[in-house]
Amino acid sequence: MLAAARMAFASSARLLPSSPSTLTSARARSGAVSFLAPPPLAAAAARSSRNLALFCTSSPSPQTDAAVAAPPAAVDEPKAAAPGGEEKAEPTVEELAGLLDIRVGKVVKAWRHPEADTLYVEEVDVGEVEPRTVCSGLVNFLPIEELQDSSVIVLANLKPRNMRGIKSNGMLMAASDASHENVELLTPPEGSVPGERVWFGSEEEKDRQSDPASPNQIQKKKIWESVQPHLKTTDSCIAVLSEHPMRTSAGPVFCKSLKGARVS
Repeated sequence: MLAAARMAFASSARLLPSSPSTLTSARARSGAVSFLAPPPLAAAAARSSRNLALFCTSSPSPQTDAAVAAPPAAVDEPKAAAPGGEEKAEPTVEELAGLLDIRVGKVVKAWRHPEADTLYVEEVDVGEVEPRTVCSGLVNFLPIEELQDSSVIVLANLKPRNMRGIKSNGMLMAASDASHENVELLTPPEGSVPGERVWFGSEEEKDRQSDPASPNQIQKKKIWESVQPHLKTTDSCIAVLSEHPMRTSAGPVFCKSLKGARVS
């Protein structure tokens, strides 16, 4: 009987596939899984794969995302205003002229420059311990006798210049016509004291003068070059800055006869 049973089992085994199916394995374990349904783990994996594929195709690319997230182009911010809410104004010509150290001078001694035919050399009292040495290109315009012992106006805070071997420490101020054929020294009124600082404007403005700039500042900021074009003489031969007369305590500064002349 046992032999007959073994033969029957062997015959039924030949009717099944050579490798056990998922269905056979599943029935052996649980006995209730459909032949057409995939195993639970395989179905979950398939769904996960489909979801991943869907996410990957619908998600924006890194490049697109970066373009969307990029900040707007920077816009130049307006410069901050100066303290007080106002921008610092450029100094006026009058303010610049106030930085010039223009003084009354007295020529103590004058002689011809030994190395330059057009230059005089003067020693000028400008109220300092020692007279200043000044070189002036006045030989063609002024006899030396007229220069000796004359009262003059000196621009005293220019940077010293070497004039053919002699260091010049200032400039004698003069008026000249348009052709520069006629030149006359500016003259302080009688009673002016050597060393007194000259100013522009009314008598009351004397006490409102600013301190003079240093020679380095005069050169670096081109203060003299900014002021000089505004200097001239009037029809009364008075030296003025625009319409403001050049003054000492004794009165206005003038030249002998040149009207509407430039001053330098």
